This record gives sequence, C-alpha cells and structure tokens, in this order.
Amino acid sequence: MAPAAVEEIGPASGPDVQLKVEANPSNGHIIPNSSEEYQYLHLIRDIIRNGEHRPDRTGTGTLAIPFPPQHKYSLSNSSGGLILPLLTTKRVFFRAVLAELLWFISGNTNAKSLQDQNVKIWDGNASRTYLDSIGLGHREVGDLGPVYGFQWRHFGAEYETCHSDYAGKGVDQLAEVIHKLKHSPYDRRIILSAWNPADLKKMALPPCHMFAQFYVSFPPTAPLRSDGSKRGTLHTLLYQRSCDMGLGVPFNIASYALLTHMLARVCDLVPGILTHTMGDAHVYLDHREALEVQIERVPKDFPTLEIEKEAGCSIDGWRVEDFKVVGYEPHKGIAMKMSHTFRKVRSQEHPASNSSDT
Repeated sequence: MAPAAVEEIGPASGPDVQLKVEANPSNGHIIPNSSEEYQYLHLIRDIIRNGEHRPDRTGTGTLAIPFPPQHKYSLSNSSGGLILPLLTTKRVFFRAVLAELLWFISGNTNAKSLQDQNVKIWDGNASRTYLDSIGLGHREVGDLGPVYGFQWRHFGAEYETCHSDYAGKGVDQLAEVIHKLKHSPYDRRIILSAWNPADLKKMALPPCHMFAQFYVSFPPTAPLRSDGSKRGTLHTLLYQRSCDMGLGVPFNIASYALLTHMLARVCDLVPGILTHTMGDAHVYLDHREALEVQIERVPKDFPTLEIEKEAGCSIDGWRVEDFKVVGYEPHKGIAMKMSHTFRKVRSQEHPASNSSDT
C-alpha cells in the first residue's frame, strides 16, 4: 500500500547521479561508498530506459522488467544504532507506514480503523463502489476481507466479517515466527505468508508483499546477553510479486524494515539486513515524469530509529508513540496518482484500486 499523493514540487535539475565505488583498503574489494538508496534509483532508471511496455488492469499502462537483482538495506550501524531505510529522494509518509503495520499486526481488516487515524491509504479499496465492482457487494464499507493482518494472525480460518471474533482460530503465523526466532533460531522454516489461494477472491486486494523469511546469524563477534548467551542478528527476506516503484515500493521497504526492528526487539536480537526480492517491477506511465525528477536527486543519509519498548516485550500492544525517527531530512515530496479502475472484470482478474498492485 502507498499514500495517494504527497507534496508536489516543480522539476529539479542536477547531475546524472551514478553509483560511486572505491577500493576498500582492508581487502581490495570494490564497494559502494554511497547510499543504499541508489539501488532503488538505478532500478527505476533501468525500468524507464529498458522496460517493456505492458498493459495492466487499471488501463494506465506500465514499463516493467521481471525479477531485478535483489536490493539490500542495512538496519544497524557500526555503533549499534538502528537504521530505518526511509527513502530520502522524496518524502515518504512514515506515519501511514507505521499505522498500517500496527494494523496488520493486530489482525485488523477494517479500513475504518485507519481512517480514524487519518490514514486513508486503503479507502479506495474499501469503498461501496469498489467492493460492488469486484463482486463483494455483501460486504459493508471498510471491510477488506481476509487481507494481510488476517493471514498473519489467523491463516486458514474461515473469514466472516471484519467484526468477527477470530481468537484461537487459524494459524497465528506471527506468533509462530516469534517462537521459532526465540527457541529454534536455526530453523529454515521461519516464514510469514500473506498469500492464501483459498482466500484470494474474498480479498479486496490480493497481497503484493506476500512472503517473508527470517534468518538468525551468530557471527563470532556477536554480543552477549545478560545470561551469557549470544545475541543473534536477525535478517529478513521479503518477496514482493507486484512492485509499483513510484508509490508502493518505498512504503514496503520501510514497513518490512520496521517489522524486522520490532521482531528483533521482541526476540532480543540485533537487526541485520533487509533483502528485497521483486517479481514484476514496474513504473506506471503516469508516474514516469515524476520519477524522472526523483532519480536526478542525490540521496541523503537514512534516518535512525529509536524504540521505547524493552527487549523481550510482546509483539502486541505497540503504539505509534513507541517509535521515534531521528534525522529524517528528505527532499520535498513529489505527487503521484494512484491508478484506479472499477471495470467489471472479476471473471478474468481480481482488480484493485491501488496502483501498487496489478
């Protein structure tokens, strides 16, 4: 998901930004000396220059490339501080990223809960017109069906409404992830999946960021806990099938970085690397002009993150006030529209009004 629009600015001029490298004197390898944000900018540049023109269910059209190289984002610095990869070449609506993530974690599927926080990123998919257009006319306005939060906390349960009590029903995947991170950190099955084929037609929006795997490493230099055990490092791999580079991807990077930070705090681990694997990486044609401006900007340092919760806390009950972003000084925002459609194509596809999904 992504915000509908952010502050608009005029075109900016600047040098053609290229990834700079330098020799690392300690090992002779070539390493980047610039922001990890260049991964994102260079992928957009590649899509604009070399992408395939493809139709999409919104009728907007895209430029796209399949399965680009993975992107990696560091979540801790050398002094142990927490890094939040919040893109700086345009302002990212962080409050909405955080509110949506906490909404997922709570298992909530009612868009009105976000509306009450003045976060409207799901409004298009929760409207009467939209729900009717995809054959979900029996749903009340705001009821999105068994989307992310339901799958994370009640996978396999029978969905009724957004008001139903699902306590003890289905598989609480998030609780199982936490249990394994704490008690069997070498497990290769520490998985969180939002993709449930049995529920796709019940969802207002099928999941774009659909799968995460978690990995705990124990390097020789791992710090020790108070009980003398090693504090492992938590790494996350995100697979995203549909990647709207203009609006969706900046949101998703920040969201899964935050989730990793939260799980690390709950399990007393060190946040490591977020690896982002993409399927269909695309630029909507009506975003191209705005993104041409963005890719000419020089990234700034990612902000740091402060978390009020103590190590070993629960994953439930977190509040927006438990987080503080420090040093976020992005370039001005760039307006981009979401692509919408209410065409009755339910028999062939499962449309959605958010441009971050096709």
